[in-house]
Parts: sequence; C-alpha cells; structure tokens
Amino acid sequence: MGWLWAIIVGFVLGLLAKAILPGKQHSPLWLTTVFGIIGAVVGNAIARAMGIDETSGIDWGRHALQLVAALVIVFLGDMAYMAVRGNKQRA
Repeated sequence: MGWLWAIIVGFVLGLLAKAILPGKQHSPLWLTTVFGIIGAVVGNAIARAMGIDETSGIDWGRHALQLVAALVIVFLGDMAYMAVRGNKQRA
C-alpha cells in the first residue's frame, strides 16, 4: 500500500508543481509523477531534519516542504529532459 500512496502523492505533487511553475513544461506525465515522488521524499527528509515530520494534526510544514522540493525538482528535471530530448528532436 505504501507504493500506491507514493505514486498518488507524487502524481499530485508533480501536477501542482507543473501548474505553479510559469511557462510550459515538456516532461511527460510519467516523468512528472517520478519528479513528484522524489520531491515528496526530499521534502520528508528536510522536514525530518528540521524536526517537523511528526506533529499532531495535519503536517502543513511537511507538506509545504514537499511541494517546494517538487517545484525545484520538476523545474530542474524538465530542464534536463529538454536538454536530452531537445537534441534528439532536431537530429
């Protein structure tokens, strides 16, 4: 069940990051989901390091850190995707 939640959370975080970032992102949906999963893992690690991973109620700080990490990873991942994929499309 943990993998299913990771995929769902990654999908939602990736889509939110794509919606927030200005301009068009060219990475496919499956890659955006992977970026979102990585963002969730990185955000959780940062929250754990800051001591806010386990709080009573909704962990808004942890969720905010997950979204910020997903934003950065989707942005950088899309740049890397276009650097690799963009060269192949012109050839």
